[in-house]
Amino acid sequence: MRNASPYDAVLLLSFGGPEGPDDVMPFLENVTRGRGIPRERLEAVAEHYLHFGGKSPINDQNKELLAQLRTELDSRGLADLPLLWGNRNWEPYVTDVLREAHEAGARRVLTIFTSAYSSYSSCRQYREDLGRTLQALAEEGRSLEVDKIRHYFNHPAFTEVNARAVVDALAELPEQTRDGARVVFVTHSIPTAMDDVSGDPAAGGGAYVRQHLDVATEVARRAGEGVGRELAWDLVYCSRSGPPTQPWLEPDVNDHLRELHASGVPAVVVAPIGFVSDHMEVKFDLDTEAAETAGEIGLPFARAATVGAHASFVAGLVDLVQERVEEARGGSPARPATGALGASHTVCPVNCCRNLRADLPAATGEDYRYPAGA
Repeated sequence: MRNASPYDAVLLLSFGGPEGPDDVMPFLENVTRGRGIPRERLEAVAEHYLHFGGKSPINDQNKELLAQLRTELDSRGLADLPLLWGNRNWEPYVTDVLREAHEAGARRVLTIFTSAYSSYSSCRQYREDLGRTLQALAEEGRSLEVDKIRHYFNHPAFTEVNARAVVDALAELPEQTRDGARVVFVTHSIPTAMDDVSGDPAAGGGAYVRQHLDVATEVARRAGEGVGRELAWDLVYCSRSGPPTQPWLEPDVNDHLRELHASGVPAVVVAPIGFVSDHMEVKFDLDTEAAETAGEIGLPFARAATVGAHASFVAGLVDLVQERVEEARGGSPARPATGALGASHTVCPVNCCRNLRADLPAATGEDYRYPAGA
């Protein structure tokens, strides 16, 4: 493939994060705007960032991912394809980035989300931000179309790199504990009501948990082959932020580590399969809090790496870009997937990962209509 027509650019769309102490509260206010989160809760979360000097690691990680994506695209003859980076909640804001892309001549952009799974917060909210951006640009007289690659939670590159990371983490444990070590797969908790409407409504919801269980099963299988034994594992959650009265997915990783220790498990590998890179939920919730919990109870603990900018993962993302290009051209490319669920949809179905608070336009979906004048 020597060009990416009909796409004029590829956009890496991420969450964003503060660059210093003065950015932390404005960033958190951006993230939670309209959700009625108490000020004291924001201040508590701000302490997580201030623990690391007020700077989120996510921006530097995105820069590294961009550099590796650029190298991979160039190696495949796509050196002329612009590669953009925009964020939902901090600079560079996606609206500014796509405005600049339009000024440079882009009219159709393909997006990669830095989130692998289906849910409102990990997919549709990104799509709503794109919808607002396209509306704002249309009001300026700018016509732009945006698509995205499919969910990549079960793409072979994602599951294989995660499996290798589990094998490497097992090797970090004290030798005498490895054979009985348990793998604790971790992802971001969400309200149970959000999980209930995640994914294609025709499939009955529950896609967020279902997808994670599918990935955990596959990663544990592959990692088990790597170490020559079947691995026992669990799926747990971190980063709960809702009021106590609101049900969120459980168990919490810290509670679970205590239960494992009490039951005689000799060691754990914590594997953050719900995260693409080592951003704040990984650095604070796992590397700080969960590691401290394990230390307090005397449980040997190793944390598996995220996929980050691993060469195999980056190559898989570019495979997905090329897959979407071929589909946009009317082709029927191979759509590889591991596990039991099969390849995800390319275009999100109507009411996919529904917003329970409001019905807002979400780009890249079957029911999305480009704004008048766009």
